[in-house]
Amino acid sequence: MSGELTPHTTTSQARPSARVAYFTMEYPRATDTFIRREIDGLRAAGLEIMTFAVRRPGDDEMVSDEQRIARDETTYVLPPSVGNLVGAHLRLMTKSPKRWLDSARLAWSTSRAGVKGRLYQLFYFVEAGVIADSLIERDVDHVHAHFGDVATSVAMIASSLADRPYSFTLHGPGVFFDANVWELGTKIERSRFVSCISWFARSQAQLLSDEDAASKLHIIHCGIDPDRYSSAPERGLAIDGGPTKLAFVARLDHVKGLTILLDAMRDARASGADVELTVVGDGPKRSAFERHARKAGVSDVVNFVGYQSQDGVAEVLSDAHAFVLPSFAEGVPVSLMEASASGLPVIATQVGGVSELVIDGETGFIVPPGDVNALTQRIVSLAADRDLCRRLGAAGRKRVFDDFDSGVEAARLATLFVASASERGAATVKTPIDQPIATRPPLLSAHSSGEPSGSPTGQTDGATPTPESP
Repeated sequence: MSGELTPHTTTSQARPSARVAYFTMEYPRATDTFIRREIDGLRAAGLEIMTFAVRRPGDDEMVSDEQRIARDETTYVLPPSVGNLVGAHLRLMTKSPKRWLDSARLAWSTSRAGVKGRLYQLFYFVEAGVIADSLIERDVDHVHAHFGDVATSVAMIASSLADRPYSFTLHGPGVFFDANVWELGTKIERSRFVSCISWFARSQAQLLSDEDAASKLHIIHCGIDPDRYSSAPERGLAIDGGPTKLAFVARLDHVKGLTILLDAMRDARASGADVELTVVGDGPKRSAFERHARKAGVSDVVNFVGYQSQDGVAEVLSDAHAFVLPSFAEGVPVSLMEASASGLPVIATQVGGVSELVIDGETGFIVPPGDVNALTQRIVSLAADRDLCRRLGAAGRKRVFDDFDSGVEAARLATLFVASASERGAATVKTPIDQPIATRPPLLSAHSSGEPSGSPTGQTDGATPTPESP
C-alpha cells in the first residue's frame, strides 16, 4: 500500500464501536511486537484499527509471518506521490480553509528551532495532510500515535487538519530529555488523553503539563500475552548441571548497557562462575559490541543471534536460567516482562519505570546503572544457586501475569477510544471492562507502604525511541 492511501474495507456491515487510526513513523519494526499485541487486543475488543506509517520497513527487518501480515495491512505515506500530496491538501483547504490555516500555524509554532527544524516540520505537515485526508475518507473516529516525538507531532497536525481527536502512548525516557524540543506540554494539552506506560512516564507528563491535565493521563501498560507462556518452563531452570545461561534481548544500542554486561561476564568468569550469554537483537553498533566481547575475552561464551521472532525469543528464554538488562535509561521494558513470564529471574537497573515491574530481591535484582561490580555480584549469586533462580522466577512470573496482561491493558485502552468515539456520536457498542480507568488502583509492591512503586524521576519495548527523519 505504499505511496497511495487507499480506502479501507471491512467485512463487517455493522459499524464498530470505534474506528481508530494507529500511527507510527515506521511500522512494523522488529521491535514493535508490543504494538502489534495491543492492536490485536483492541480488535478483539470490537474496535476497527487501521495502521498508518510514513515509512515501510524493508524485507531484511521482517522476522516473522505476523510481522509481514501487519506490514501488508499498513498504509504508507512514502514513497510520495505528488498528485496524492497536492490533492489531499487541496481537498482539506477546500473543505475548511480556516482549519487548514490553523493547522499550518500549529505546525509552525511547534517546530524545532533552526532552518533544519522548520524544514522537517514542513515535511511533517505535508505528510499529516495526506493522513488527514484518509482519516476523513475512511470516517475514522480517533487517531493514536506511539512515542511522543515525531510520530505524535504528525498525529497532532493530522488531527487538527481532519478535525479528529488524538491521543498518544508516552513511553520515555528519550523524549523526556528533549521535552521542550518536542513540545510535549502542547501535545498533552491538545490531546484527548495520554496513555502512559508507567507511573514514571505519568509523573513526567504531569511535570510538563498543567495540573488540570492530570485527569487525562492514564496508566496503560505495554504487556505480554499470557497464552504464549501458559505452560511452566520445562527447560533451562529444570537443568541443574552445566553452565548458567543468561539472556539479553534488546536493540543493540549504547543505552541498553551491553558493554557493562560484557564486562560483568568477564569478571564473573574470572571469579569462577561458569556463565554463558545469548544476545538477541541487532543494530548499527552490533559489530562494536562483538569487538568489545573479544576484547573482554568472552567472545567464546557470548552468542549474538540477531533479531528473532516472538517464538524465537521464547525459545531463547526457555533455555535460559536468568535474564539481564543493564540499561542506562528505560521505560518499562517488554523484554523484562517476557523474561519474567518465562519464569526467569531478572537483573535490571534502577532507571525509569523498571522498579514498577521488578521487585528487588523478590522477582529479581535491581542494580545501579553502570555498576559492573554490582552486576557481577548478582550474576555470580544466581549462577551459584538454582533454587534462588526458581524462586525469583516464579514470583516474577506471577507478577507479570497479574499486572501486565496485554489483553487486559488493551481493554482499558479500548474504553478510552470508545468514549472518544461516543463524543463524535459514532459509538454503538460500549466495550466491556472490569474496572473503570479512573478508579484503577496503582500497582503496589508486596512490601509497599501504599505509594506506587517506582522512582518519580523515561521503550521499547519500553524501548527508547530516537528522533526520526521525515
